[in-house]
Amino acid sequence: MSHIDDPDCEQETKKVQDIIENWDGEKNLIAILLAVQDELGYLPRHGMIEVSRHLNASEASVYGVATFYNQFRFIPPGKNHIEVCMGTACHVKRGSIVLESWERRLGIGEGEVSEDREFSIERVNCVGCCVMAPVVLINKEVHGRMDPTRVDGFLLRYNLAREAQMKEEETSNTGSKEEKKEMKHGEDDQG
Repeated sequence: MSHIDDPDCEQETKKVQDIIENWDGEKNLIAILLAVQDELGYLPRHGMIEVSRHLNASEASVYGVATFYNQFRFIPPGKNHIEVCMGTACHVKRGSIVLESWERRLGIGEGEVSEDREFSIERVNCVGCCVMAPVVLINKEVHGRMDPTRVDGFLLRYNLAREAQMKEEETSNTGSKEEKKEMKHGEDDQG
């Protein structure tokens, strides 16, 4: 399928266009790319093409700038994006062990997204919460004094909530099917 026909692509392109209409000049390229990534969670190819068109710059120069800086992502993050701080305080307090715990438990490495797109892991520089080191951001929510057992606790809570949600959806789907059967039987009795 062409990305032109993809409704998600169309929505993302519209968001990029809304963002870039407020910016002018190639000197703002990094700020524009950061704004796009803040909105979408990553820099999609079609988004970078829109930026290059808006700035009258080559697609290669926009891509070159985006790939030069390691804070830009080119794949969408998981629904639960985990950022493990590796600033000095977190590093000293064994943030690398916390990162390894997330990687082991989720079966993905730094910079990767799980196959089900539920989780992604990213190593980040100082997040400014040094007194709480080691720190992990889960969907931008700060979790301080993180250790491997807290990683297990988060994943346990996540799995329990997911199971409850699936049961709730199953119950509501079953209820809908039973209601339809009852309505059909009612129609048959009247007809």
